[in-house]
Amino acid sequence: MTTTSTPPRKRLFIRTWGCQMNVYDSGRMADVLAPIGYAPAETPDGADMVILNTCHIREKATEKLFSELGRLREAKATKRAAGGEMVLAVAGCVAQAEGAEITARAPWVDIVLGPQTYHKLPEMVARASRAAGAVIECDFPAEDKFDHLPDAAAPPGVTAFLTVQEGCDKFCSFCVVPYTRGAEFSRPVAGVLAEARRLVSAGAREISLLGQNVNAYHGEGPDGRSWGLGRLLRALAEIPGLRRLRYTTSHPRDVDDDLIAAHRELPQLMPFLHLPVQSGSDRVLAAMNRGHTADDFLRIADRLREARPDLAFSSDFIAGHPGETTAEFEQTMVLVRRVGFAQAYSFKYSARPGTPAAGAPHQVPEAEKDARLQALQALLRDQQDAFNRSRVGMTFPVLFTGPGRHAGQVAGRTPWLQPLHLSGQLGLVGTEASVTVLAAHPNSLSGLLAAGRDADNVQPAEEPAPA
Repeated sequence: MTTTSTPPRKRLFIRTWGCQMNVYDSGRMADVLAPIGYAPAETPDGADMVILNTCHIREKATEKLFSELGRLREAKATKRAAGGEMVLAVAGCVAQAEGAEITARAPWVDIVLGPQTYHKLPEMVARASRAAGAVIECDFPAEDKFDHLPDAAAPPGVTAFLTVQEGCDKFCSFCVVPYTRGAEFSRPVAGVLAEARRLVSAGAREISLLGQNVNAYHGEGPDGRSWGLGRLLRALAEIPGLRRLRYTTSHPRDVDDDLIAAHRELPQLMPFLHLPVQSGSDRVLAAMNRGHTADDFLRIADRLREARPDLAFSSDFIAGHPGETTAEFEQTMVLVRRVGFAQAYSFKYSARPGTPAAGAPHQVPEAEKDARLQALQALLRDQQDAFNRSRVGMTFPVLFTGPGRHAGQVAGRTPWLQPLHLSGQLGLVGTEASVTVLAAHPNSLSGLLAAGRDADNVQPAEEPAPA
């Protein structure tokens, strides 16, 4: 009698830098590689394939990549000495920007692929196993990569990301995204809804829609017409079992009346919005090619808060953009005080090769950029602390996502995306329950299940719609 055994699975390790879009892309790369035998690994040690999914937005992104590649060169040699092979790939925006320069500096890299080509990874792996040199795929292909992706192979968890839009047509002076992600592209509505239903069927209760300019979404609807983000959100809100919706990253220029109305009308749309402003100075905003003024941003913020009074904002800021004066930086501080932010990301200006601002005159000295950033971050930290403290004593629904950082804790998300933990109650994972906040900490809240907890304030997962 003959017996057959299942061949051992190959181990895949993906290191992800940068935004939520990269997190989503890394998950889809794992999905693409699963049918040819790759299973996720926790570390790169002994892995059969390692992918570095890079981000060009962060400072010194290229230097960090090559530092990591130096370490992986040794791991690749160790794997070969043991009789195996490690396929080493560089993906993402640095790969798109640098292309063949990566393999010129690090010839032990097998594959370089841009963010629009990862659906071709199985083919690239096969080519790399046959090729004498590296496989480089950094084009912007005509076909929609989403048409070629398999269904997700792994359950998403209680929360999930879903890319609905990619690319950027804005060409801000400081940003490389239009060059690394290409022109704006929106997925058809049918594909988005189908993926959302699969995510909910697999256990997701909160979905965050992703896009470089997510509120520029203009996907083709089942009626053949272009749908905006507001209409897409309404369709997603009808999926049974989907309790929460978010979206990021948005642009002030693309906030329209229908999207504002969606914030007023949809209880599933959480009262937290990341809306980057970058500066409070109109002259600096014009130099950045942002296409909006400080007053434009303030009017949009006021209209959104009128539609949803409990709405809280997050934003992005750049300190020391070329030509920014001390008075113009103070205008940013004035805007921050006027709006009040629950959370924010702030950076000192850092030149990105090939962008207009990189060669602009009147670059701000590093010491001055540092001083401005420290002042800005101190104000933003005070606002975040104040917002967190304002939640103490309030009772609201929390979606529980998993165990907390410490033994015996369960962790969840508030409607405003704050982490919240409470002791025990691990059976709450995957449910939404009313919690009274007891204390605010630097980066989280702690609470207690609301008194009189019953079926009205603990909501089990609803029966999902068929995939």
